[in-house]
Amino acid sequence: MATQLDPVDVVTVGAGWTGGIVAKELAQEGYDVVSLERGGDVSTDDFLTAHDELGYALRYKLMQDLSKETITFRNGTDQPALPMRRYGAFLPGTGTGGAGVHWNGVTWRFLPYDFQIRSRTVERYGEDKIPENMQLQDWGLTYEEMEPYYDQFEYTAGISGTAGNIEGETQDAGNPYEGPRARDYPLPPMQTTPPLARFMDAADELGYEPFMQPSANLTEEYTNPDGVRMGRCEYCGYCERFGCEWGAKSSPIISVLPAARETGNFELRNNSHVVELLYDAGRQRVQGVRYVDRETNDVYVQPAETVALTAYVLNNVRLLLLSDIGESYDPETGEGVVGKNYCYQNFGASATGFFDDERWNLYMGAGALGAAIDDFNGDNFDHSDLDFIHGGNVSISQTGQRPIANNPTPGDTPSWGSEFKEASLDAYHSTLSISAQGSVMPFQRNYLDLDPTYTDQYGQPLLRMTFDWREQDRNLVEHIGPQLEEIMQEMGADRVDANTSLEGSFDITPYQSTHNTGGAIMGDDPDESVVNTYLQAWEAENLFVPGASAFPHNSGYNPTGTVGALAFRAAEGMLEYLDDPQMLESPN
Repeated sequence: MATQLDPVDVVTVGAGWTGGIVAKELAQEGYDVVSLERGGDVSTDDFLTAHDELGYALRYKLMQDLSKETITFRNGTDQPALPMRRYGAFLPGTGTGGAGVHWNGVTWRFLPYDFQIRSRTVERYGEDKIPENMQLQDWGLTYEEMEPYYDQFEYTAGISGTAGNIEGETQDAGNPYEGPRARDYPLPPMQTTPPLARFMDAADELGYEPFMQPSANLTEEYTNPDGVRMGRCEYCGYCERFGCEWGAKSSPIISVLPAARETGNFELRNNSHVVELLYDAGRQRVQGVRYVDRETNDVYVQPAETVALTAYVLNNVRLLLLSDIGESYDPETGEGVVGKNYCYQNFGASATGFFDDERWNLYMGAGALGAAIDDFNGDNFDHSDLDFIHGGNVSISQTGQRPIANNPTPGDTPSWGSEFKEASLDAYHSTLSISAQGSVMPFQRNYLDLDPTYTDQYGQPLLRMTFDWREQDRNLVEHIGPQLEEIMQEMGADRVDANTSLEGSFDITPYQSTHNTGGAIMGDDPDESVVNTYLQAWEAENLFVPGASAFPHNSGYNPTGTVGALAFRAAEGMLEYLDDPQMLESPN
């Protein structure tokens, strides 16, 4: 029997970046907000002297417990889907702050091309450029409409970088391909280390336009517009999969959640696992949520005037499917919307250089310390004679070579034994890598649904992922890969091992990135999307679903900057809805 709680104005399902932004924005306007976070509480103090590579990087202290809840995976509909029992391709976080605690901090804005990708592709190349089974669609809004929300996120989080385009004027040292921004980043870029300088010099020599990539690793002490103070990065090399003890890697636990708490209108309930959105299909409203206290197993119903589904991508989609909100996607017919357009990230193109007579202090670094070029991203280059669209950002990163997980060796070295040990010690401070973060387009048979066989600890179906590489992905790698090999050669490497092709099916076992997107996509047509451009669900007017689940495709960038911007837009929509309950946008 569930205990009925007193109603509140707003419930967020999750307390990461999206949940924290929504909570802060609405609590500051006087609304009572409850955030339900299934994991435990964490704070900066928890990470003092916690440079435990084994515990955090290899035993996943900050990640979702796969023994309690996981996904099933298959490459195609003709295969059985099996549960992911140990972590591989991606690492969903858990606990206060979610994946926003253990992320690296790379913070991009998507290109103007991304938001109007279908219409711009057709305008430049014609309809035939889009393969029949590629479900390409515009996002329903433009970069110009997104720009103020990007700005709001960057100044709230304290992003470090150099603008490339301010109000239409190209700036020195920034990304010349980015969309116009109203003002520069709040903080200057990170230090240009010798390896990054080597990459930038080589890229410049080859005619590309390199720049320091934007970073949530703060380069100076910073007080954001909410009055929250943050620290300065010490380049310790423990960002990726770790929390920051200095409060110098921007995260929800040091930025938006403290601002929400300051209002007195915010309550965070940890160990609260939401198992259902209470949906009234007749009224097309969500009445609230049902959740389980993971410490006591008591069940509660939390009524709310509005609900923000702000969990991780995969959990957003699963809760919509479990709650029967919206029509589930059918890969045979292409009908339905929930689970549609699942995309990932393509890291197939890379080049590693081994330098015989050079040594760098690669143990030092930061999660987003890197340099990049955008010459092969988006539609920044002519695709007329190419059999793919979009591209990828090319970068070099110096995240810190921690000793357990980083043992670079030439490709023909044995994977164990004395020869391996000798080669890894020799290459530890003399090996550099560059990679392309390739975009992934939506295809008809890449999707998410509920598994008919496997269930979680509460007896509910697991989410099933069906995904594989397509010719689009392989052709992208074959085009960009050789360019990376050329850059590494120009950098002066004595030996270059390059990946210039994408072989076989997608493999979920090795780590690649936690950049899952889609499944609850946005748009201006309810027949083609789950939410409108304010992230308001077409089938439940008081439900908002921000996050990367709203992306109709995945760009050649890390998603967090766009996730943060969309969360601010969703919060604006929720405030408007609470003031005047209605659909914020009418169907076409």
